[in-house]
Amino acid sequence: MSPVENLRIATRALRANKLRSALTALGIIVGVAAVVCMVSVGAGAQAEVSEKIRTLGANLLLVLPGARSSGGARLESGTQPTLTEEDATAIRRELANVQVAAPLLSRSMPLVALNRNWKTLVAGINADYLVAREWQVVEGRAFNGDETVSAAKVAIVGAVIVDEVFDGRAGVGGSIRIGNVPFTVIGVLDKKGLGAAGRSQDDVVFIPLSTAKSRVLGAVHGTTREALDFISIKLADASVRPEVQREIEELLRQRHRIRRDASSDFRIENPADVLTARGAAVRTLGILLIAVAAVSLVVGGISIMNIMLVSVTERTREIGLRMAVGANRRDIRWQFLIEALILSLIGGGAGAILGAVAAIAIAWNAGWPVLISPWAIMIACGFAGLVGVSFGLYPAQKAARLDPIAALRFE
Repeated sequence: MSPVENLRIATRALRANKLRSALTALGIIVGVAAVVCMVSVGAGAQAEVSEKIRTLGANLLLVLPGARSSGGARLESGTQPTLTEEDATAIRRELANVQVAAPLLSRSMPLVALNRNWKTLVAGINADYLVAREWQVVEGRAFNGDETVSAAKVAIVGAVIVDEVFDGRAGVGGSIRIGNVPFTVIGVLDKKGLGAAGRSQDDVVFIPLSTAKSRVLGAVHGTTREALDFISIKLADASVRPEVQREIEELLRQRHRIRRDASSDFRIENPADVLTARGAAVRTLGILLIAVAAVSLVVGGISIMNIMLVSVTERTREIGLRMAVGANRRDIRWQFLIEALILSLIGGGAGAILGAVAAIAIAWNAGWPVLISPWAIMIACGFAGLVGVSFGLYPAQKAARLDPIAALRFE
């Protein structure tokens, strides 16, 4: 009997029991949908983590102030403001593997422009900070040397400021007032999205560091005007990070005159470490979820085997009749294998569509990029077909081994 004829007979048998066929394929549908959804959501989460690492800036280290003690208790990080602009200059000048050492001094302050006001982070920087963070100015320009030296009243704003303060219109050339000081907007930054702490990186105003010290921020919480929030350090090569970190430690301890037995009054961090750990956790969780989803495929295969065994019992007389009119055991075996394969492939196709829709919905709600891998769909559907054939083999063999005479007499 030709394969086409076997396919026609198998299809007709499945159509004769539509509800049972649909319920049999349901296990495969759920399994494939779960696999496709988990793979796609995991890939989207990984892409989101990678994007956040990219927005931090490549090969970046942060030098932050340490924590001081009060009444025998150690306070939070940053309460011992010992970092200065001279420290940043020394790091850049004396360490060969450092491309940029950019100081930053910031404070949350109100902005006013025309009849709008907005509270945001105002940060004093020099031009090197944008280089360290790999932050592009998409409209206007960055600070020039004269502006950073002369404490000019100019500002570069993030995309959120343009939307909230300038109502989405071009901010370049506009005027804003920070505190009581008027500033002219000379640049708008490219969008960065959320940072590692979940705060928008686009809700920020940058002004020259000299302006922040002398005109705007002044003394904060009893600190001096020279004290920085942190220093961003861009390395020439990520492979030298441990060596550079050790060199920075030695240089700053020497500059701050810290004794050998005393702890440092600063700390050095790699901001990508938290996100890297988060990515590893997401990847591990994704693997576990995919393994659980794969188990549901096996359960779907068992369901196919059970239903096919019931089908063999119900159609014993039909099998005996086919053998009596010339069908051989191979034809009977192929008929039931094709039925199992069709159920698996239909379930795989429907499951792939359902999984892709679920992945899109989850990614949209979580704000992640939607990454549906064609390879994941192909592998999941292929595995579903393999499960169908594997679990359909025993019922097919059982049907092929039936004695024609006994089958015809079966009640």
